[in-house]
Amino acid sequence: MEPKSRLNPTAVGVICGIVAAGFWAAGFVGVRHGLDVGFSPADLAVHRYLWPGLALSPVVLRAGIGDLDGIGWGRGILLAILGGPVFAIIGYAGFLLVPLGHAGVIQPSCGALGGLCFATLVLREKLIISRLIGALIIISGLLMIAGEGAATIGAQGVDGDLLLALAGFMSGAFATLLRLWRIPPMSAAAVISVLSLFAMPVYWLIGGVAHMSALGWRENLVQAVLQGVLAGPAALYLLVKSIALIGAGRAAIFFSLIPPFVLLIGWLALGDTPSLFQLIGLTIVLFGFQLTQRE
Repeated sequence: MEPKSRLNPTAVGVICGIVAAGFWAAGFVGVRHGLDVGFSPADLAVHRYLWPGLALSPVVLRAGIGDLDGIGWGRGILLAILGGPVFAIIGYAGFLLVPLGHAGVIQPSCGALGGLCFATLVLREKLIISRLIGALIIISGLLMIAGEGAATIGAQGVDGDLLLALAGFMSGAFATLLRLWRIPPMSAAAVISVLSLFAMPVYWLIGGVAHMSALGWRENLVQAVLQGVLAGPAALYLLVKSIALIGAGRAAIFFSLIPPFVLLIGWLALGDTPSLFQLIGLTIVLFGFQLTQRE
């Protein structure tokens, strides 16, 4: 008779979800640091997709490059636009214009709003009253943060917040298509990373590799770990593991941990102190998150 495992599946699922949220938040903070030391949004996108692409290319080739592991080239290219380098560069560009407190709250929140909207419009899911109220509360929190940006930064703040919102809605559309086409998240991540490798010759021709190399191996190693490992396949694997153990509905709550984790890690690692308006907006957004997760 085999001894029973001492690990509680629910506890393991919760831990996996919390760590996944922490990894994604660390990726946001890493972007802020990377831009501050001289990386461009394209440089960071390369770190985000190059290393997983190289590591996972044998898997995709073995599964079948002709139809991209059953996903198909048309669907694969669309997913690569919504969840690959284009999505990443748009989001990272927003970081150039607004503080970390904006980026860490607006993009994940708009991802949740986009997922809710697209699930209603595309997947024909019923929009219950609590979710609608939650979405409106999230929007009010985001407007508070965006209003601070408009008042203190001006047009640049508005542009940055809009870029972050666009990236968030792209991630929401990406998640909706995975559900619509019933594509496993890890398979989609592998295909996107491999397709991203096709952009490397262009990046090299425009001098991107030389610029990135000039920043030194230490900074590049930091971004390779944060973007290419932790915020990429590691976080996704942990989320998938969490969903398998506790269910998709309960695991969805971990996305609401990303904004506070971003602000906390940013404060601890970079000394980036959020403003009062950012904290108030975050609190409102988190309350809205709770309502949108109700069944």
